[in-house]
Amino acid sequence: MAQSNLVRIALLVLVSMSSASAWAQAAPAATASASAPPASPAHFELADVHSSPFANQPNTDVEYLGSGRFLARQATMADLVAFAWKVDNNQVLQGPSWLDFDRFDLNARAPRGTSEDSFRMMLRALLADRFALKVHPDSKVMPAFVLTEAKGGLRMKPAKAEDGDSAENHGCKSPPQPEGQPNQPTIRYNVLSCHGIPISELGDDLRNWAGSYITSPVVNQTDLKGSYDFEIKWTGRGQLARAGADGISIFDAVEKQLGLKLEPRPAPLPVVFVDSVNEKPTPNAAGVDKTLTPPPAEFEVAILRPSAPDTPKGIQGEINGSQVNLRGATVQWFLTWAWDISDDMIADAPKWLNQDRWDLVAKLAHDPASADAKGNPQLTQDGLQAMIKKLVAERFGLKAHLEDRPAEAYTLVATNPHLKKADPDNRTGCHEGPGPDGKDPRVSNPIVNRLLTCQNMTMAQFGDILRVQVNGYVHSPVLDQTGLPGAYDFTVSFSGIGQLQNNPAPKEGDNSGSAADPNGAVSFFEAIQKQMGVKLIKQKRPVQMLVIDAVNQTPTDN
Repeated sequence: MAQSNLVRIALLVLVSMSSASAWAQAAPAATASASAPPASPAHFELADVHSSPFANQPNTDVEYLGSGRFLARQATMADLVAFAWKVDNNQVLQGPSWLDFDRFDLNARAPRGTSEDSFRMMLRALLADRFALKVHPDSKVMPAFVLTEAKGGLRMKPAKAEDGDSAENHGCKSPPQPEGQPNQPTIRYNVLSCHGIPISELGDDLRNWAGSYITSPVVNQTDLKGSYDFEIKWTGRGQLARAGADGISIFDAVEKQLGLKLEPRPAPLPVVFVDSVNEKPTPNAAGVDKTLTPPPAEFEVAILRPSAPDTPKGIQGEINGSQVNLRGATVQWFLTWAWDISDDMIADAPKWLNQDRWDLVAKLAHDPASADAKGNPQLTQDGLQAMIKKLVAERFGLKAHLEDRPAEAYTLVATNPHLKKADPDNRTGCHEGPGPDGKDPRVSNPIVNRLLTCQNMTMAQFGDILRVQVNGYVHSPVLDQTGLPGAYDFTVSFSGIGQLQNNPAPKEGDNSGSAADPNGAVSFFEAIQKQMGVKLIKQKRPVQMLVIDAVNQTPTDN
């Protein structure tokens, strides 16, 4: 997936406060062979490797910039191995229990113009040098999505090169969709009009477009060759239940509109077994952190204007090249996004902080050292967060500090535990999608649109990952007081926070679990109590909060 798309997806996921799987949960999807590196791989010219600073809701960002720079932020070792061997995160097997928990920042430099394949070899060499990583590639039958021709026949047209057509015109564009009328909202579809898409790339493209549906690699078992033109329209997984008869899943869209069949079933996939790896990297060369400066964390131009009164509720945003556009943002939203916190983790905030809304149009500062091969500015998510922090400080006079204060936070306790002891050979971690049995209750019951599969997890580790995996339900660290020893394998089927009509959180002192939702949605709280026999209860304890010392309601002039 292109770097600009990664940042756009990260921004739009946070703009919509979506609880679907995001880039924070997985390394880039790919189905290429996990081949062994050559005998003498090239190395980065310079590399800065260190443990990531604490983040309340860490968002993994791993990318290779066309300028020869490699940046990783809040990346686990599993993320890095998956990226280096061009496989899915779940295709990294075995390894120590910290593989999905310890996080690292990497900043490395290669010669400008280095190919992506050469870069991956350099990353493999870096992991071997700095972490003593030893792996062996193999193949294993695993959950996958298999792409075949449908019985009704192909409905895509072979691509025809048009006069003056260039490679830049190949790909997909999203045509504008009609706006809903008052009290008659139009069902919003994901629509892509595609030209010249190679059939060999279609599987990975489908996963990039509809990752909440397609949670495992796509294996192409068609006999088709060449490239195709088509349009495809589907309903996002989170909106499918609400759309009712007007909705269409990505699976039905692929069959009815493309003439292909995409179905979940086991298939042989390339895998990478982690034989051994050190938890701490070797020290950096002296002064390397000053030599490898990160991309600029400031806007060249930033224009703030009050949002129009008829601006739709919710935050809308996009990144086009070097320009950032946000509409309907409050200062409180800027703070929650930039600091990776929830609304209830901001203290001493004035009432207007979450009422006054602003539109932001900003242009990135140009930095040749971090530009891509065409000279376009490159933007990372942590870079954008730093820019937003600086913008709010300069324009709204924000002064704030982090401080532990008593607040309501969740504690995990046992009620009637019925958990399966873990297979110790499984890699420790959780992912979105079905387990080895391939069973996926989301297919028959769209309102229950989340499926979390965990392997070899202690309850303390489970509590630790909830801030990331069930964003919207849990905002702060979870304390484990289950008393359950050892590690377990389990799945949890529940509804994303946006599907519920009731407040999903149990009331203080309520030990009966959250009430059933009128539309059939199942909250995460209800799911773990019924499916695992454990419960989240609220308790007051010190939680790190962003304390507002001073902030101006009116920003300085543009």
